[in-house]
Formats: sequence, C-alpha cells, structure tokens
Amino acid sequence: MTRVKPQVDTSTSHPARVYDCLLGGKDNYPVDQAVADALPRGSAEHARQNRAFMHRAVGWLAHEGIDQFLDIGTGIPTEPNLHQIVQDITPRARVVYTDNDPIVLRHAEALLISRPEGATDYVEADVRDPEAVVGHARGLLDLTRPVGLSLIGLLHFLPDEDDPYTIVRTLVGALPAGSYLVLSQAASDIAPPEFARKGAEEYEKGGIPIQGRTGEEFRRFFDGLDLVDPGIVPVPEWTRDAPAHPVADIYLYGAVARVP
Repeated sequence: MTRVKPQVDTSTSHPARVYDCLLGGKDNYPVDQAVADALPRGSAEHARQNRAFMHRAVGWLAHEGIDQFLDIGTGIPTEPNLHQIVQDITPRARVVYTDNDPIVLRHAEALLISRPEGATDYVEADVRDPEAVVGHARGLLDLTRPVGLSLIGLLHFLPDEDDPYTIVRTLVGALPAGSYLVLSQAASDIAPPEFARKGAEEYEKGGIPIQGRTGEEFRRFFDGLDLVDPGIVPVPEWTRDAPAHPVADIYLYGAVARVP
C-alpha cells in the first residue's frame, strides 16, 4: 500500500512531539521544544514513568494470553514499542497503532516491523471519532476475540467538552468480554497546585488543551469494568509481578481493567 506523504504543521505544537522531546527524542520542532522546556521540573520523568507503566501493563496482558492490541495515541516510535514488548512474549500478537499527528505516519515503517508470526498496522485517525478508529482496527484485529485497548497519556488531552467518557465507552463497547482497558491520566488531586497550574498554562500557550482529573473522575472511565489489582494508583506503583518501588512526585494515575 502506498502511503501519502503527510503534511506536518511545524508552526503548532502537538502532544506526540512534546512527549518525544521529553523522552529525549529528535522528532520534534522548536514549537514543541518550547513547550517541553517550559513545563514544570520533573515533567520528563513523568514521561519516562508513563512509558514504563505501558511496558509493564501490556507485558502483563501478553502473559495473560492477550494477543491483539489497539493502541490509541501511539506517539512517535521509541524503542521498545508496544508491539516489541508483546511480541517478545507472544510472537503471533497483532497490533494496531493509531495517532492523529502526521509526523507519526512518517515513522509508520518502524511501527510496522513485526515478527513474522504476528502483524502490525498503523492508522492515522483521531480518537474523537471512535467509530472510525474501530472500523479501521477491524482490518487487522478480530473483534470477536479479546483485545488489549490502551490509551496511555492521552485522556488529559481530551477536555470534558470532547466528552472523553463517551469516547472510552464507545471504544470499550466494540470489544468482547475478556478484553482489557489500559489508561493513564494526569492526576489533579495529587499534583501540587503550582505544578498543575504551570503545566496546563504552558501546554495551553502551545495550543494544546489539557485537563487533569481526580482519582474519582479517572475511575469513571472504568464504570462497568473490573479493575485489576492494584487498582488506580500513581503509574510507578502499578505492577503485577513484583513489589512496587514508589517514585516520589509522579502525578499520573494508571490502571488496567477487564471487560466482564
């Protein structure tokens, strides 16, 4: 399939490129670097801990037998990527990546290098059109079988006016019983007010709306689902395989839940 060369708007910052900058990547522009540089101290460690949470969560799902994944808000490839984590455990795993930043499409080839037994695909789509995302995912995934759905570090870029609860319900509603939902979200009730204020202010200066949520607000995304232990916790504390080693001053909630 021939992919159309994407047009990247380098005059406006984008969450995927700011995240790449925080992780020490090179696939970003001055507008993104300006946002990253102005964020509160510790923001880069938040990005690293968020990614480490993703590694642990999807690795656990693969060990549990999940061999299909839909990753929304993929971001710019940073090894190990989700498919590398899960295919190391289950080589036949199939992964669909989705993002709405054209620069991610430029790196799609890196995301599509699957183990021979498995498969990967990339879709340029916006989570605010969940039906379209699901429609594209059906091209690779069998939605009659359990799927691991991940939205890592994405929800806080969906303010309430985007109706994120309905978006998540729509995505989960397309999945069969035995599927899992993996989420992380900026935590407004454990972050110091100055940290939260400055973070929101700097993102908004870059044209990126952001909204932290309390633990109870975050829990609403899991209504009707079965939370997996340890439940809703700061992302460094989410682990299934070993005692957690808390990392101080990380203001991101993470959780995994099973679709009953």
